[in-house]
This record gives sequence, structure tokens and C-alpha cells, in this order.
Amino acid sequence: MWLIVRDAWLTYRQPRVLIMLLFGFSAGLPFLLVFSTLSAWLRDVGIERATIGYFSWVGILFSIKVLWSPVVDQLRLPFLHRWFGQRRSWLLLAQAGIISALLLMTVTGPVGHLERFAWLALLVAFCSATQDICIDAYRIESAPEELQGAMAAGYIFGYRVAMLVAGAGAFYLAEYWSWALAYQGMALCMLVGVITTLAVSEPDIPPREFLSHGVAHWLHQSVVMPFMEFFNRYGRHALVLLLFISVYRISDITMGVMANPFYLDMGFSKDDIASVAKFFGFFMTIAGSAVGGVAVVRYGIPRPLLLGAVMVASTNILFAMMASSEPNLAWLALVISADNLSAGFANVCFIAYLSSLTSRQFTATQYALFSSLMTLPGKFVGGYSGVVVDEFGYPAFFSYAAILGIPAIVLAWYVWQQSAKRTVMAKADPAVDSNDPFVR
Repeated sequence: MWLIVRDAWLTYRQPRVLIMLLFGFSAGLPFLLVFSTLSAWLRDVGIERATIGYFSWVGILFSIKVLWSPVVDQLRLPFLHRWFGQRRSWLLLAQAGIISALLLMTVTGPVGHLERFAWLALLVAFCSATQDICIDAYRIESAPEELQGAMAAGYIFGYRVAMLVAGAGAFYLAEYWSWALAYQGMALCMLVGVITTLAVSEPDIPPREFLSHGVAHWLHQSVVMPFMEFFNRYGRHALVLLLFISVYRISDITMGVMANPFYLDMGFSKDDIASVAKFFGFFMTIAGSAVGGVAVVRYGIPRPLLLGAVMVASTNILFAMMASSEPNLAWLALVISADNLSAGFANVCFIAYLSSLTSRQFTATQYALFSSLMTLPGKFVGGYSGVVVDEFGYPAFFSYAAILGIPAIVLAWYVWQQSAKRTVMAKADPAVDSNDPFVR
């Protein structure tokens, strides 16, 4: 036990990990504000569940950010690039967009202006996804691979602190004041990301072919080359890896769309949700993230990755059981504990895995591809979650979400087995490529 505590302290005290904690906060805050917290706002003012489900498609912007990631990776912003560099200039622009759109949402409100409100939510999501592109690139470029697990854990810790603020904090403010005031407070909290961006230094990145070299040449270097490099490097395994990435989080993303409407429909107050589902759940997530980060350092990536997939799918069964029982705060706390421990553990392992697949030459574009694939299926399927609940009820919906996790478990087991096989081969034959994706 002492060795685990010592390893954790030595790993997480590094300045680069602490910087990622602050960037994780900046990334996590707007995500909930266009996802589950937004669902609660909509449900609380009487918006139908089917419409709330469709609203989750706003989050698809996080899943297609690969489409504009080459621009973020390559294009120099006038004036800002000279003062702040490639990563920080884009970060500041994205953060300014998030703050502005959140404030405009509070002025507009969903009642009577639902379409305009949806466009503002889309703007928050677009700017937030752009911020994610920059933060992911910064994380990978500022630390070696062996530190990526700890960097991911620091990022997740900050992300979850932000989710506590945008979850429990927003619920408390909405309960005692208003949803508009809650979102104004969240816009103010985004200054954490702005200050961090201004305080840190620009990471060292390989030379890039910028737009000034010609449009055709730039498109080839910034759009075509990142994908060619990935398929050339991983060969026949590339499609398997992309499939695995696309299904790993489909179970928990699909479930998350209806989580807050479920709590409200069960009869829990916004106070209950803030205290148990958000505040208490936060500490469970942090515990899971910390254990996941140490597990990656001590055991590598494949085995913890498989365990995380099993844990995430299994916790949805607990939600189905709770949906079939009477409202009970103790039962809610138990289910939230299991769900958040699993999510924290799995997310750290998966972020470390995605980082290990990324070339430092095309950091932003390749990681954006991976993170887009990671969330797109879940976001698309989750859009129909309100329809499923209306038609079949919450128990069937959560059971369905658990079944969606089975492909991730199967492919995680395959990755683990292939990793073990290739590791043995690499030790026996130096000619085996040590950069094979399964030798991790």
C-alpha cells in the first residue's frame, strides 16, 4: 500500500501534471453545460424528453472536431500567433467564444426561443471542441509517453472538478436562484482556463507546413498526411484500432444523456442530485481516475483498459435495477459510486491509450480523429434516448445501454491478447516492430 501511495505522489506532483489539471477544468466545464446539465435545465422548464434527447446531438460537434482540427493544427492566427504561439493563440480564441456564448444563452433562455437557444448551445460546443483539440495537442507535446497516464489522470481530475462545478454547482445555483444565474457563474469560471493559457509556455512542436506554403500543399500536409501516417504506421491493425476506439465509450455516453432527466423523473430534487449524483459522485470519479493512472504506470495500458470496459457496461445494469425500485438516496449513492468509479478508471486508461497511438508530428489532427471516433457513435445513438425511454421505460433503456458495451469488452480483450503476444515476439525477435500498437 505504501508503495502505491509513494508512486502516486511522485507521479502526480510534477508541474506538467498540475498544468493539465487546470486545462482539464477548462475543458470539462462547458461540456456538461451543453450535455447533462443542459438536459436538466430543459426538463425543469417543461421541455419534452424526446426534444431533450435530440438536443444531445449538439454534442456531435465534439465528435466531428477532426474536420477542423487540421486548421487548428496548422493555421496561424493573425496577431495572436505572434504573441502567444500556435497552441495558446487558438486556446484563447476558443475560450473567449465559450464565455460569450454562455452569457448569450442566459439572456435568451429556452422557453419561447428554443431554436436560437440551440444555436447558442452549438456555438458553445464548437468552441469547446476547438479548445479540446488544443489541450489534447498540448498534453501530448509537453510530456513523454511514460508520463501520459499521469497527464491523463491530471486532466481527468481537473475535468471532473469542472463537472462538479458545472453539475452540482449549477444545480445549487438553479435551485436557490435561477438557471440563468447558474450559467453566468459558469462563464465566470471559464477564466481559470484563460489565466492558465496566459501563464504557461508554448510547447515545443515539430516544424509545420503552414497555409502560406500554398493551399494544395497545406491540404496535403495537414489533412492527408496525418491519416496516411497513421495507416502506414499501424498497417493491418489500423481499422481494428479505429473500430475499438469508436465503441469503447458508447455505453456510458448513451446512458449519460438521460441521467439527469431520470433523476428528476424518479422524484429526486435538484438538491438531492447536486449533493449525491454530482458532489458525492465527483469524489468517486477522482478515486477511479487516480487508481486508473497508477494502474497504467504499474501494469501498462491493455489490462486496465479491459477492466474499465467491463466496469462501465456493468454499472448500467445497476441503473436498470434502480429504475425498477422506489426512490432511495442510499440506493442512488451506491449506484453513483459504482458508475463514477468505473467512468474515472476507464477514461484515464483510454486517454492514455489514445495518446500512445498518436504521432507527435500530427498531434492535434490524429488525436482529434481518435477522440471524434470515441464519442460519435454514442452521441448519435444517445440522440434517440428520449424516444427509447418514452417507448419502453427507463429499465429497458439502461439495459440497452449496458448491452451496447459488449463490443468494447470483446475488442479490449483482443487488444490485451495481441499486446501480450506481440510483447513476447518483440523480446524473442528484435526485428519485430516495437512501435506496433499492441506492444504497449
